[in-house]
Amino acid sequence: MNFFFKKKFIIPIVASAFLFIGTSFKDDFFEIAKQIEIFTTLFKELNKNYVDETNPGDLMDKAIKGMLGSLDPYTVYFNEQEVVRFKINNTGEYTGIGALLTRKEEKLTVKEIYKNFPADKAGLKPGDEIIQIGDVLLSAFKEDASQLFKGAKNTKIDIKYIRQGKTNTTQIVLDEVEIKSVPFFGKIDAKTGYIVLSHFNKKASVETKEALEQLKREGAQRIILDLRDNPGGLLNEAVNICNLFVPKNEIIVTTKSKIEKHNTTYKTANEPIDTEIPLIIIVNGRSASASEIVSGALQDLDRAVVLGSRSFGKGLVQRPVELTYGTQLKVTIARYYTPSGRCIQALDYAHKDKSGVATRTEQKNYNAFKTRKGRAVYDGGGIQPDVELSETKLSPITNALIRNDGIFNYVTHYYYKNPTLGDKIPTISDADYLDFKQFLKAEKFSFDTETELALKNTLAIAKKEKVDESISTEYQQLLSALQKSEDLLLDKNQKEIKNLILDEIIKRYQYQEGLYQYYIKNNTEVKKAVSILDNNSEYKSILKL
Repeated sequence: MNFFFKKKFIIPIVASAFLFIGTSFKDDFFEIAKQIEIFTTLFKELNKNYVDETNPGDLMDKAIKGMLGSLDPYTVYFNEQEVVRFKINNTGEYTGIGALLTRKEEKLTVKEIYKNFPADKAGLKPGDEIIQIGDVLLSAFKEDASQLFKGAKNTKIDIKYIRQGKTNTTQIVLDEVEIKSVPFFGKIDAKTGYIVLSHFNKKASVETKEALEQLKREGAQRIILDLRDNPGGLLNEAVNICNLFVPKNEIIVTTKSKIEKHNTTYKTANEPIDTEIPLIIIVNGRSASASEIVSGALQDLDRAVVLGSRSFGKGLVQRPVELTYGTQLKVTIARYYTPSGRCIQALDYAHKDKSGVATRTEQKNYNAFKTRKGRAVYDGGGIQPDVELSETKLSPITNALIRNDGIFNYVTHYYYKNPTLGDKIPTISDADYLDFKQFLKAEKFSFDTETELALKNTLAIAKKEKVDESISTEYQQLLSALQKSEDLLLDKNQKEIKNLILDEIIKRYQYQEGLYQYYIKNNTEVKKAVSILDNNSEYKSILKL
């Protein structure tokens, strides 16, 4: 908008704007009141007249969540019980067991154990399936089972779990569990420091600062900041981490909303630690939100080379709104924009395809922006690296293996076949990979690709319409062809799958620390980052320094 109007034009324009806003709000208010009245009448009559007994609370929960489901997945309603259950503690400390758990059907599966925390001391391992916590059988407990592990420090909880088909018992003693934002930092070589930032809690910038200062004391003259798989967290911590590398009063991120008060510009507020040290940031498709603010801002300011694969593209801002009777709404209020003006958000939830899936901007429609030194950068969702490594992008077949625990379950099988591996780093041989494929077949692993799901859905409909027998032969032929195709894709993408298998194996024997120690010398992205830092002219040419 051009703001250089003559004074006499300003008053009428402002007045007409107020008139427009006032009229619009009045129309919206009438429409909202009308729809609430319709819904209230419907809800009352439904509960009064329906043939069976109804549960008004359940019906309302489903109605609200159905309505919000048409928006983005980050706008969420919490009823009274959920508010208590899902309160997130961003301090990084809580009383718990120190393990990552996932719920599937009637079991809690241990996905990762953190070293020296209660679950580790109790002897639990990844792959263990917890079936009873205290006196509660999970088969009969439909709520969030991880809440059964909450309690005061030193609370003792007996659990029953299945490991390799055998039922075992142990006792967990609850303790304070500190989730570090920086789980690892160290030196790759005499000059290069490496910092892993796994999420953005209230200690993220403090821990990153401490790691940076320690590495500099140890002689580090350049830094690699690893943001892979970092889902984000607190916005102010992202700004503070950028502030370690750029001067005070730099714009880091802007939020834009239809509501004026939610339009905010976030600037650095402190003196930096080092504005000159060469910096490379590694991202991947699971780097999201605050990770994208850090990588995008430092890219726009020509302060860091971004390396890896395009980030996730989570650029929607949420805030909690307290509702009546202890309920809560977490609602999307704005979008994030980097200093150059790029929108981080990838998926457009306002425009969905026929299947109800949000659309993604096609590459041909990306818009170009300029960094401070005039380099071209593009929107389209997420942060596109300056140095894009095609080999780090995961194929659909690999994503299916991750999503449905194919790699995780195989490594559990491998771990108990090789109990004495210890600190050794194995090589995933062709024989091991064949064993992996045979394991998937023996377990009747389902990839659940879009094609596979569509085929299964076709058979389900055919059975319903009682025509499945007549298409049985053709169905089996298609299924066989699909399975053959999946087998070929496993072979085609075996390099990336082998790497992920190895990563998971290292974590089983040596925890997270062992994996990062391995990355320092062997990881593709880290090695590429070091090679760029070793070639000062290449580093400067990327940033146009």
